[in-house]
Amino acid sequence: MTLIYIALILIAVFAIVKLIDKYVPQGKKWIFTLLFWAIALFTGWQLYSSIMAPIKFKQIKQKRYTKVVNNLKDIRKAEVAYKTVKGKYTANWNDLINFIENGKYIITQRKDSSIVDVELTKRYGGVEMRKDIVIIDTIGTASVKDSIFKDNTRYKTMMNIPGIDGAKFDLKAGTIEKGGTKLPVFEVRVPKELLLKDQPADLVAAEKEIVSVDDINGDVIILGSMTEVTTNGNWPRKYDE
Repeated sequence: MTLIYIALILIAVFAIVKLIDKYVPQGKKWIFTLLFWAIALFTGWQLYSSIMAPIKFKQIKQKRYTKVVNNLKDIRKAEVAYKTVKGKYTANWNDLINFIENGKYIITQRKDSSIVDVELTKRYGGVEMRKDIVIIDTIGTASVKDSIFKDNTRYKTMMNIPGIDGAKFDLKAGTIEKGGTKLPVFEVRVPKELLLKDQPADLVAAEKEIVSVDDINGDVIILGSMTEVTTNGNWPRKYDE
């Protein structure tokens, strides 16, 4: 729309110049010369801004989205670890942080072995028959925090939306039924509009409708799903590189 306005201004200026040249005395034309210079500078600035605004917007959104995706990837690691140990996901940030700080992985050792198959032995008249089994022994534990984050404490702030004071990601967890089995799921999301609330409204509106293989589609950045069994996010690969 800005380019249309600029075009209309230029047409109007051209028409006015013709009228001034025809009706304004020569001695007073300098006033209009200054006025037209001012209009030209204003129009040039508007044209420059209309070209640069989308470029700056893209730079800003990608920087903010990258910070958000980094937090979501940490949340995914924490939730997957939580499910590995507890068999479900959690929708409570305090529980998740406490688990990271105090949770333990159980380290097991798998061994193949065999034992007497009593039923087959009876069936073959006492001839010893054996069957293969797997023996799983617990040999120790490992700290969840050390395994995922080592000495880094960023997990304490991973729930905070970068750049938005006091705001946290929307976190949900539960189960869905697939094939008669209840399966754990979780979902984390943040609206793009919240991340870009200080940006031009027209660019934000267009961003919420974007469909591209190289960008984050839709009006939210989302990890996981409450309707599908997945731990994927809706961001393209470039945010993982």
